[in-house]
Amino acid sequence: MTKLRISFSTISIEVETFDTPTAKLILAYLPFTSSAATWGEEVYFSTPIETALEPSAKSIVEPGEIAYWPAGNAIAVGFGPTPISVGNEIRLASPCNIWGKATTNVFQLAQVTPGEIVSLNLPE
Repeated sequence: MTKLRISFSTISIEVETFDTPTAKLILAYLPFTSSAATWGEEVYFSTPIETALEPSAKSIVEPGEIAYWPAGNAIAVGFGPTPISVGNEIRLASPCNIWGKATTNVFQLAQVTPGEIVSLNLPE
């Protein structure tokens, strides 16, 4: 597992990557920046990578699971219900590759505002 940091204006989360093709591809493109967007209690942002769905892709995730959304070439981090959730589940727009797990509190992502700059780096 490799660790990386996803940083926004006032907060950051630490992520441990899994041994997946998507994680390896993301690590190969570090560092990069993007612009944050929100959708319910999900933060997502575009990436410079493109890859296909992995066999383990899923739409319903747990808080802290870090997803890559192939349909939008974006990283998505759900921390609560989205507009299409049923009850309190975290349902992403469509199946995503789960490539990491946050080791810090993802609920602080509620502070992120659309348009905020986000950067992905290896921790110093």
